[in-house]
Amino acid sequence: MERLDYYDILPKGMDAYLASHGRHFSKAMLDWAVSMMKDRSGNTGVALDKKRFDELMKAYGQKLERTQGYYDGPYVWAMAKSDYFGRSIIDEQRLAMYVKDYIDDIDGNETRAFDEFYINCIAKGVDIPWEDMI
Repeated sequence: MERLDYYDILPKGMDAYLASHGRHFSKAMLDWAVSMMKDRSGNTGVALDKKRFDELMKAYGQKLERTQGYYDGPYVWAMAKSDYFGRSIIDEQRLAMYVKDYIDDIDGNETRAFDEFYINCIAKGVDIPWEDMI
């Protein structure tokens, strides 16, 4: 099946981003997106280095099947930590399990993290500096 937004007019620079990364997070996009996250205490998010993310996932027995080589996993980690950590997600082991469930959802879309981030930016009126994200 083809995406329903395939023929939408894209913002300036988004076509170049998609050509480089598809609908996945680049390192620059990850850092930018996470820098805008706030936890319940108002603290700004800090993105995990991909190597550290991979180490944590391995330590907790979680291996992603989708989005290998992209920064979608570290984005979901930061988003879940910012929004749910200390409440419905009580520790890093469960955070790693959440990331695995989110990314590798059997009937989900492998671009879910990027798509949800992008639609939230649209809904909030946040203009993504696409050319800086490549």
